[in-house]
Amino acid sequence: MQLEKVNKLLIVRLSSLGDILLTTPLIRTIKNKYSAIEIDFVVREEYQDLLRLNPHLRNILIYNNDEYKLKILRNTICENDYDLILDLQNNLRSWLLLKCYGSSVAGYKKNNIKKFLLVHFNINNLKNAKQIPVRYSSTLGNFKLDDEGLQLITDKIENPLLNGIENLVGICPGSKHFTKMWPEEYFIQLGNLLNENGFKIVLFGGEDDIKVCDRISSKISSAINLCNDNNIMQTAADMKCCKVIYCNDSGLMHTATAVNIPVIAFFGSTVKEFGFTPYNSKNLILENNSLSCRPCTHIGRNSCPEKHFKCMKEITPQSAFEKLNLLINI
Repeated sequence: MQLEKVNKLLIVRLSSLGDILLTTPLIRTIKNKYSAIEIDFVVREEYQDLLRLNPHLRNILIYNNDEYKLKILRNTICENDYDLILDLQNNLRSWLLLKCYGSSVAGYKKNNIKKFLLVHFNINNLKNAKQIPVRYSSTLGNFKLDDEGLQLITDKIENPLLNGIENLVGICPGSKHFTKMWPEEYFIQLGNLLNENGFKIVLFGGEDDIKVCDRISSKISSAINLCNDNNIMQTAADMKCCKVIYCNDSGLMHTATAVNIPVIAFFGSTVKEFGFTPYNSKNLILENNSLSCRPCTHIGRNSCPEKHFKCMKEITPQSAFEKLNLLINI
């Protein structure tokens, strides 16, 4: 369907942190090109803050696993009589939610077979794969995104602990999966190297990262630990105070880029070809390209299947530290 004929548009992306932020270039570009279109978005309740202040959306509809609330959501979608629905989740949950809406639904095409071949047989048909925001836009055919990056608007102010401090460098040591996490002891060594060279360390993370952030902050002199209970809006506000943020391939990597902060990202078991690299932002990706066992997964694992974890362990704290000036001077 041509967007010129669309009055009401619904976008469905239920989760997760990074995936939702990666939809924001599409939302913004559609609204800027076709200002008359009213855009609504379906998202899981715990991620609604990511879009709450987005100026390009009319309504945010909340997805909940409760069957009664799901029935209300289906009825709401039906009553809005959308001209077009973009299903950027495209899994069983979104299919069950939207199955009654037929031809008005355009589904995001995933590269599942190509990812399977790369992970299990080292057959790389993803060398020319686009980044995820561009692939989201392909649900509209040859629709071209603007040249800006991700977008996250926060109504929080920076933590008072950061007031007046210069040369802040952020560290986000967490990730949902072990094989996507640079070693904890390496973050400690990096933090102390940065300290010795005049930088001040601030740690970021969510509820699942509290323990690792506590351990790391206790080993870095004067580190400021701002790990919190998944208050992403506060984290985004605090990230704006940093010169650079070191992070894993995680949702907080995309959070940092969404508030226009340069990132140095560690990629272990995953690779750039999957499309989840920092989008239209100043960044450096640190990865070990000498290994035939990468990627061992397109999501992440609880342990290294080869037992050596060289994909992360061979990226040294010294090499990560040396990349800082390179990124700042790009």
